[in-house]
Amino acid sequence: MLTKMKPTHSIEIKELLRFTDRKFRSERGSYLFQEGMNADELYIILSGKVQISKITSDGRELSLRICGENDICGELTLFTSNPKYMLSAKVLEEGEIAAIRADIIEHEIFQNSALAFEFMKWMSDHFRKTQTKFRDLVLNGKRGALFSTLIRMSNSYGVQKQESIMIDLPLTNQELANFCGTSRESTNRILNELKKDEIITVKRGKITIHDLQYLKDEIGCENCPAVYCSIE
Repeated sequence: MLTKMKPTHSIEIKELLRFTDRKFRSERGSYLFQEGMNADELYIILSGKVQISKITSDGRELSLRICGENDICGELTLFTSNPKYMLSAKVLEEGEIAAIRADIIEHEIFQNSALAFEFMKWMSDHFRKTQTKFRDLVLNGKRGALFSTLIRMSNSYGVQKQESIMIDLPLTNQELANFCGTSRESTNRILNELKKDEIITVKRGKITIHDLQYLKDEIGCENCPAVYCSIE
Protein backbone atom coordinates (compact mmCIF):
# COMPACT_ATOMS: atom_id res chain seq x y z
CA MET A 1 0.00 0.00 0.00
CA LEU A 2 1.24 3.46 -0.82
CA THR A 3 2.16 5.62 2.15
CA LYS A 4 -0.78 7.91 2.81
CA MET A 5 0.01 11.10 4.67
CA LYS A 6 -2.54 12.48 7.09
CA PRO A 7 -3.45 16.17 7.15
CA THR A 8 -1.46 18.47 9.41
CA HIS A 9 -4.51 19.01 11.64
CA SER A 10 -4.67 17.05 14.89
CA ILE A 11 -8.32 17.28 15.87
CA GLU A 12 -8.74 14.51 18.40
CA ILE A 13 -11.59 12.43 17.04
CA LYS A 14 -12.12 10.85 20.46
CA GLU A 15 -12.60 14.34 21.86
CA LEU A 16 -15.30 15.10 19.32
CA LEU A 17 -16.98 11.74 19.87
CA ARG A 18 -17.64 12.72 23.49
CA PHE A 19 -20.28 15.10 22.13
CA THR A 20 -21.95 12.57 19.85
CA ASP A 21 -25.72 12.85 19.88
CA ARG A 22 -26.33 9.57 18.05
CA LYS A 23 -24.71 6.86 15.96
CA PHE A 24 -26.29 5.01 13.07
CA ARG A 25 -25.57 2.63 10.21
CA SER A 26 -25.46 4.15 6.74
CA GLU A 27 -26.74 2.29 3.68
CA ARG A 28 -25.18 2.51 0.24
CA GLY A 29 -27.09 4.98 -1.94
CA SER A 30 -28.66 6.84 0.99
CA TYR A 31 -27.88 10.44 1.92
CA LEU A 32 -26.59 11.86 5.20
CA PHE A 33 -27.88 15.20 3.99
CA GLN A 34 -28.79 16.92 0.75
CA GLU A 35 -28.21 20.40 -0.54
CA GLY A 36 -30.78 22.87 0.77
CA MET A 37 -31.79 20.88 3.85
CA ASN A 38 -31.67 22.52 7.27
CA ALA A 39 -28.18 21.96 8.68
CA ASP A 40 -28.31 21.04 12.34
CA GLU A 41 -25.72 18.26 12.57
CA LEU A 42 -22.04 17.60 11.89
CA TYR A 43 -21.02 14.05 10.93
CA ILE A 44 -17.95 11.92 11.67
CA ILE A 45 -17.43 8.92 9.40
CA LEU A 46 -16.47 5.99 11.63
CA SER A 47 -16.44 3.48 8.77
CA GLY A 48 -17.54 3.33 5.15
CA LYS A 49 -17.26 6.01 2.47
CA VAL A 50 -19.35 9.10 1.76
CA GLN A 51 -19.21 11.22 -1.40
CA ILE A 52 -19.60 14.99 -1.08
CA SER A 53 -21.04 16.64 -4.20
CA LYS A 54 -22.74 19.71 -5.64
CA ILE A 55 -25.57 19.83 -8.17
CA THR A 56 -24.97 22.56 -10.75
CA SER A 57 -27.66 24.87 -12.11
CA ASP A 58 -27.99 22.72 -15.26
CA GLY A 59 -28.53 19.54 -13.23
CA ARG A 60 -25.01 18.08 -13.50
CA GLU A 61 -23.30 16.60 -10.45
CA LEU A 62 -19.82 17.76 -9.42
CA SER A 63 -18.19 15.42 -6.91
CA LEU A 64 -15.80 17.25 -4.60
CA ARG A 65 -14.38 14.65 -2.24
CA ILE A 66 -14.77 11.23 -0.68
CA CYS A 67 -14.88 11.04 3.10
CA GLY A 68 -13.58 7.92 4.82
CA GLU A 69 -12.78 6.77 8.33
CA ASN A 70 -12.45 9.64 10.86
CA ASP A 71 -13.30 12.29 8.27
CA ILE A 72 -15.77 15.07 9.07
CA CYS A 73 -18.53 16.40 6.81
CA GLY A 74 -21.19 19.07 7.17
CA GLU A 75 -18.65 21.46 8.68
CA LEU A 76 -19.31 24.33 6.26
CA THR A 77 -22.56 25.17 8.05
CA LEU A 78 -21.03 26.00 11.43
CA PHE A 79 -21.38 29.51 12.84
CA THR A 80 -23.99 30.67 10.30
CA SER A 81 -27.53 31.92 10.83
CA ASN A 82 -30.34 29.57 9.72
CA PRO A 83 -27.79 27.25 8.09
CA LYS A 84 -28.59 25.09 5.09
CA TYR A 85 -26.37 22.32 3.76
CA MET A 86 -24.50 23.68 0.74
CA LEU A 87 -23.56 20.23 -0.56
CA SER A 88 -24.94 16.69 -0.57
CA ALA A 89 -23.43 13.66 1.19
CA LYS A 90 -24.18 10.33 -0.50
CA VAL A 91 -23.12 7.00 1.00
CA LEU A 92 -20.82 5.08 -1.38
CA GLU A 93 -19.97 2.30 1.05
CA GLU A 94 -22.10 1.36 4.04
CA GLY A 95 -20.66 1.99 7.47
CA GLU A 96 -21.18 3.68 10.82
CA ILE A 97 -21.74 7.41 11.25
CA ALA A 98 -21.61 9.59 14.37
CA ALA A 99 -23.75 12.73 14.44
CA ILE A 100 -23.05 15.79 16.60
CA ARG A 101 -25.53 18.62 16.96
CA ALA A 102 -24.11 21.79 15.41
CA ASP A 103 -25.05 23.95 18.39
CA ILE A 104 -23.17 21.65 20.75
CA ILE A 105 -19.94 21.64 18.74
CA GLU A 106 -20.17 25.43 18.29
CA HIS A 107 -20.50 25.82 22.06
CA GLU A 108 -17.51 23.55 22.69
CA ILE A 109 -15.36 25.43 20.17
CA PHE A 110 -16.15 28.68 21.98
CA GLN A 111 -15.29 27.12 25.35
CA ASN A 112 -12.24 25.07 24.35
CA SER A 113 -9.46 27.17 22.80
CA ALA A 114 -7.30 24.13 22.00
CA LEU A 115 -10.17 22.50 20.10
CA ALA A 116 -10.90 25.80 18.32
CA PHE A 117 -7.25 26.10 17.25
CA GLU A 118 -7.10 22.54 15.91
CA PHE A 119 -10.43 22.98 14.14
CA MET A 120 -9.09 26.12 12.44
CA LYS A 121 -6.00 24.24 11.26
CA TRP A 122 -8.19 21.43 9.93
CA MET A 123 -10.39 23.90 8.05
CA SER A 124 -7.31 25.59 6.61
CA ASP A 125 -6.04 22.26 5.25
CA HIS A 126 -9.50 21.50 3.90
CA PHE A 127 -9.75 24.82 2.03
CA ARG A 128 -6.25 24.43 0.60
CA LYS A 129 -7.15 21.01 -0.82
CA THR A 130 -10.36 22.41 -2.29
CA GLN A 131 -8.50 25.32 -3.91
CA THR A 132 -5.99 23.02 -5.60
CA LYS A 133 -8.81 20.83 -6.95
CA PHE A 134 -10.62 23.77 -8.50
CA ARG A 135 -7.34 25.10 -9.88
CA ASP A 136 -6.80 21.84 -11.73
CA LEU A 137 -10.39 21.67 -12.97
CA VAL A 138 -10.38 25.23 -14.28
CA LEU A 139 -6.87 25.53 -15.72
CA ASN A 140 -6.23 22.11 -17.25
CA GLY A 141 -9.34 21.48 -19.36
CA LYS A 142 -11.26 18.20 -19.54
CA ARG A 143 -8.22 16.03 -20.21
CA GLY A 144 -6.18 17.65 -17.45
CA ALA A 145 -9.09 17.47 -15.02
CA LEU A 146 -9.28 13.71 -15.50
CA PHE A 147 -5.50 13.32 -15.17
CA SER A 148 -5.55 15.36 -11.96
CA THR A 149 -8.40 13.24 -10.60
CA LEU A 150 -6.53 10.01 -11.33
CA ILE A 151 -3.41 11.35 -9.61
CA ARG A 152 -5.42 12.36 -6.55
CA MET A 153 -7.16 9.00 -6.41
CA SER A 154 -3.82 7.22 -6.65
CA ASN A 155 -2.63 9.20 -3.62
CA SER A 156 -5.77 8.37 -1.63
CA TYR A 157 -6.52 4.80 -2.70
CA GLY A 158 -3.44 3.65 -4.61
CA VAL A 159 -2.06 0.15 -4.09
CA GLN A 160 1.41 -0.51 -5.47
CA LYS A 161 1.45 -3.39 -7.98
CA GLN A 162 5.07 -3.85 -9.10
CA GLU A 163 5.65 -0.85 -11.40
CA SER A 164 1.99 0.19 -11.47
CA ILE A 165 -0.56 1.65 -9.07
CA MET A 166 -4.07 0.21 -8.77
CA ILE A 167 -6.76 2.60 -7.54
CA ASP A 168 -8.57 0.38 -5.06
CA LEU A 169 -11.91 2.12 -5.46
CA PRO A 170 -14.38 0.83 -8.05
CA LEU A 171 -15.98 3.70 -9.97
CA THR A 172 -18.21 3.89 -13.00
CA ASN A 173 -17.19 6.23 -15.81
CA GLN A 174 -20.10 8.48 -14.84
CA GLU A 175 -18.88 8.69 -11.24
CA LEU A 176 -15.38 9.48 -12.48
CA ALA A 177 -16.79 12.14 -14.81
CA ASN A 178 -18.57 13.74 -11.86
CA PHE A 179 -15.22 14.30 -10.14
CA CYS A 180 -13.87 15.98 -13.28
CA GLY A 181 -16.85 18.19 -14.01
CA THR A 182 -17.11 16.64 -17.50
CA SER A 183 -19.57 14.45 -19.38
CA ARG A 184 -19.43 10.66 -19.31
CA GLU A 185 -18.81 10.68 -23.08
CA SER A 186 -15.72 12.88 -22.73
CA THR A 187 -14.42 10.75 -19.89
CA ASN A 188 -14.96 7.56 -21.92
CA ARG A 189 -13.04 9.00 -24.86
CA ILE A 190 -10.05 10.12 -22.76
CA LEU A 191 -9.92 6.84 -20.83
CA ASN A 192 -9.95 4.89 -24.11
CA GLU A 193 -7.03 7.01 -25.36
CA LEU A 194 -5.09 6.28 -22.17
CA LYS A 195 -5.83 2.56 -22.48
CA LYS A 196 -4.75 2.57 -26.13
CA ASP A 197 -1.46 4.23 -25.16
CA GLU A 198 -1.07 1.69 -22.31
CA ILE A 199 -1.00 4.45 -19.69
CA ILE A 200 -3.82 2.72 -17.78
CA THR A 201 -5.82 -0.49 -17.77
CA VAL A 202 -9.28 -1.03 -16.29
CA LYS A 203 -10.50 -4.28 -14.75
CA ARG A 204 -13.74 -4.76 -12.83
CA GLY A 205 -14.21 -1.03 -12.46
CA LYS A 206 -10.77 -0.47 -10.93
CA ILE A 207 -8.17 1.59 -12.77
CA THR A 208 -4.48 0.66 -12.77
CA ILE A 209 -2.05 3.41 -13.69
CA HIS A 210 1.09 2.17 -15.47
CA ASP A 211 2.69 5.55 -16.12
CA LEU A 212 1.87 8.02 -13.36
CA GLN A 213 4.66 10.35 -14.43
CA TYR A 214 3.02 10.78 -17.83
CA LEU A 215 -0.14 12.08 -16.17
CA LYS A 216 1.88 14.43 -13.98
CA ASP A 217 3.92 15.77 -16.89
CA GLU A 218 0.81 16.42 -18.97
CA ILE A 219 -0.67 18.79 -16.36
CA GLY A 220 2.59 20.33 -15.16
CA CYS A 221 2.19 18.69 -11.75
CA GLU A 222 3.77 20.75 -8.96
CA ASN A 223 4.26 17.64 -6.80
CA CYS A 224 2.20 19.01 -3.92
CA PRO A 225 2.31 16.92 -0.74
CA ALA A 226 -0.07 13.95 -0.97
CA VAL A 227 -1.98 15.34 2.00
CA TYR A 228 -3.24 18.14 -0.28
CA CYS A 229 -3.24 16.24 -3.57
CA SER A 230 -5.93 13.76 -2.61
CA ILE A 231 -9.57 13.03 -3.38
CA GLU A 232 -10.57 13.29 0.29
